[in-house]
Amino acid sequence: MKNTKWLLLMALTLVLSIFLAACGGTDDKKDDATKDDGKDDNATETPAKEDGEPDAEQILNLAESAAIPSVDSAIVEDAVGFNVLNNVNEGLYRLNQENIAEPAMASEEATESEDGLTYTFKLRDSKWSDGSPVTAADFVFAWQRAIDPATGSPYGPFMMSGTVKNATAISEGTMDKKELGIVAKDEKTLEVTLERPVPYFLSLMSFGTFYPQKEEFVTAKGDAYATNSENLLYNGPFTLSDWDGTGGSWVYNKNEEYWDAENVKLTQINVNVVQDSATAVKLYNDGKLDRAGVSGDLAMQYSTDPEAVVQPETSVFYFKFNQLKGGKETPLANENIRRAIATSFQKEDLADVVLANGSLPANFLVPKDFAFDEDKKDFRDISGDHLVYNAEEAKEFWKKGLEELKVDSLELEILGGDTDLSKKMDEYFKSQLETNLEGLTIKLKEVPFAVRLELDGNQDYDIQVSGWGPDFQDPISFLDLFVTDGTNNLMSYSNPEYDKLIADSKAELALKPEERYEAFAKAEKILLEDDAAIAPIYQRGLIFLEKPYFKGLVSHPFGADYSFKWAYISGKE
Repeated sequence: MKNTKWLLLMALTLVLSIFLAACGGTDDKKDDATKDDGKDDNATETPAKEDGEPDAEQILNLAESAAIPSVDSAIVEDAVGFNVLNNVNEGLYRLNQENIAEPAMASEEATESEDGLTYTFKLRDSKWSDGSPVTAADFVFAWQRAIDPATGSPYGPFMMSGTVKNATAISEGTMDKKELGIVAKDEKTLEVTLERPVPYFLSLMSFGTFYPQKEEFVTAKGDAYATNSENLLYNGPFTLSDWDGTGGSWVYNKNEEYWDAENVKLTQINVNVVQDSATAVKLYNDGKLDRAGVSGDLAMQYSTDPEAVVQPETSVFYFKFNQLKGGKETPLANENIRRAIATSFQKEDLADVVLANGSLPANFLVPKDFAFDEDKKDFRDISGDHLVYNAEEAKEFWKKGLEELKVDSLELEILGGDTDLSKKMDEYFKSQLETNLEGLTIKLKEVPFAVRLELDGNQDYDIQVSGWGPDFQDPISFLDLFVTDGTNNLMSYSNPEYDKLIADSKAELALKPEERYEAFAKAEKILLEDDAAIAPIYQRGLIFLEKPYFKGLVSHPFGADYSFKWAYISGKE
């Protein structure tokens, strides 16, 4: 999470190959590397399947969009890696079937101090795949390793700095890693001390970076640790086999040492890397895959298929407006120009016709069906809509902006990806913007993802289609992206009032949930309605073809994309 959403980054390649964020940042769950109720009008969600008992061979055949870069919890930063990690390992907490973080390696709910700064966890009796016990010391070692600058963890500093006591100083190399606020009081008792109250802390405990590692094993393996399935230990529902560290296939096997093995039904999951949606669909139709992602033109074709399933997501995409390029202000430093662009394109048609995959038009940054207050009220109902499409108003903003800049025309470039769908989206934007904003010429720059990351890092672009998927369940996962000089800002946006609201949410409002959500709503309004710093586009949905006998897969709105723990096969002929 060096960039906060590498998770999303990999997931995004399925649809767009655009994302700039860190696991939560510029590109896809999650650099931007991470789900809502919305459906495309043309897509129908498969009716709820009748529950049935496992009644067939419990072997599943699936495809992934990319190979596994790493399964080292201190190093992993992409969607595929986090998905694998989530299914073969486990932390103190795990997201359950209702996507609520519940005790996993912890035997019971944590004890929280009155000031919200200290959490005490009691560990259950559980084992690694080699039969040795999982202990509190395994968590201490793993967290210290992830925050140690020598490890080069992309997510350790991002997830712990400003949260776990002394993490910031350790990540900056000014304090020893042993001073991190995590202590093994005994073999089964873990105490964590925070820098500040963190209302979503227990949600964080389900995230892969906080998983345990056995020091003796990691040390013995040295540089070979986590380089293939033989050089890993597992404490989750499944173990990994047949992964050579580079190849495009691997196998999950039920972990008989897992503490909750009796509730794991699948015995084996065969995974092959299939990057092309058309190939995946053919394999599915040939009976060689039990689930296949559908994107691009195929999404419209299969949207009404009886085996099509819409998977809502919590990834939100938006235009980033770069206000400073090469040390000089760009035309996008003008608020009226930004506002004109933000309100001049039809989002519904983009979602329904161009994407056609269950994505929703977005007039917001924090997604729908993601964050809820203490009364279970969706944050979207609290904050409302912003920067809604209005071509006539956009023309007025555009006219004012041009007058302020003392020009009668502008040429701006949209930086996008080089996939077919990305190109189709960019052409749609070009048509909409040039049609509705007289005097605007849009140039399209469509490049491979790695090039986009470099251009984003150098702030060498005008407008960029970017996106973010959350790493934990809280509005701050999105709103923290745009504070002044934030690592994922990279567009020279700054508003002191916005910065203060975000800072207050982490300080005096941390234990005042109602006031904290009010501060978030004000911040989102400033970012979008008042400043038009970014222009929301859509909240992503995905379409999958899924065999009717494949049941119990749980998709997650943050962190890893899914869990196989409760999945099973029933009714297969």
